[in-house]
Amino acid sequence: MARILFLPFLQIPSGHHHVADSIKVQLEQDPGIFHCDKVDILSYSYGKIEQLISAFYIQWIHTFPSIYSQIYRHVAVRGRTIHKHYYTYEWLFMKKLEELIEETRPDLVICTHALPSYLLARLKERNIWSGKVMNVYTDYFVNDLWGIKQIDFHFVPSMQIKKELLQRGVKSEQIFVTGIPIHPLFQAESMKKRSKIRQTLLLSGGNMGAGSLHQLLDRLQPNGSILYKVLCGKNEKLFQSIERLAHPLIQPLPFISTKAEMNRLYDEADGIITKPGGVTISESLNKNLPIFVYDALPGQEEMNLQFLKTEGLIFHLENWHTLDVEAQIVNILQNEVAKNQKHIKAYLEQIEKVDSSRLIQQLLTP
Repeated sequence: MARILFLPFLQIPSGHHHVADSIKVQLEQDPGIFHCDKVDILSYSYGKIEQLISAFYIQWIHTFPSIYSQIYRHVAVRGRTIHKHYYTYEWLFMKKLEELIEETRPDLVICTHALPSYLLARLKERNIWSGKVMNVYTDYFVNDLWGIKQIDFHFVPSMQIKKELLQRGVKSEQIFVTGIPIHPLFQAESMKKRSKIRQTLLLSGGNMGAGSLHQLLDRLQPNGSILYKVLCGKNEKLFQSIERLAHPLIQPLPFISTKAEMNRLYDEADGIITKPGGVTISESLNKNLPIFVYDALPGQEEMNLQFLKTEGLIFHLENWHTLDVEAQIVNILQNEVAKNQKHIKAYLEQIEKVDSSRLIQQLLTP
């Protein structure tokens, strides 16, 4: 039985965890073949301190977004440095990571966050450990923290990233254009028809705070053309505030507990208004939904937005603060979706036809 260790970072329900969980669930469908563990190295190393750091991280992003953005770009997008070392991270985590590797003895470590990837690359570079490591990228770019040269396999979100890794010396046979891996349920072909009197749009982005989402809801002023279903996640305050609005065309949805229910909502929708988080975007692309981006968190989401706009995969509602939001959306749905769907089709055609779990099985088969 092959042992696989997944290494996300922090306990926040982010794309790092969603991607790890999606692959893990698929691998565990074949009993007796894989044993999977998922460990957050911060919690493993420092216990409950992780909760404080997670809370600080979220508060920092929402309170000082421009400062976070500047620091992120300086630390993680510095210009593709080749000999990079982050000695503070090594001092904080290296010994604990060695202990975890010794404890779990994995045949493959799958990193869905850059920090564990960097640490494992350093272990291999120093000949402390020689096991197999896979990077599974959960955003549409590669920040400088990721380990690259010492990593055995790379699951990348786009052909553009594959080309970038090739330029950085990674061999072609080590790179697989998988997109950002999602649960197989969301790969199913949508059966929706868009010839309806009133269209339905999902509205996402309230799980990690609701700042700009509240402002967007205030600007919507629905005129009857669109029903908005707001995915509130575990944000109870957001759910209650929308309920108090008592608007017949703005419907709050509580935390969606199953993938099947989320898939049903995708199939009923004519589009989604969201932030450019990697997993939500990947799911929406696979469901062929028109995607409207109204805001981006500093850091990763800003970088994602750049890629998605350049590739024509989303519609950026840049002027939603001042213009009639619904009029913009209706105009796009009526006049611009066909071109957007061509871009989405071209993007999806780049992606491996074999799902991530099958690829992993093939790579681990002697």
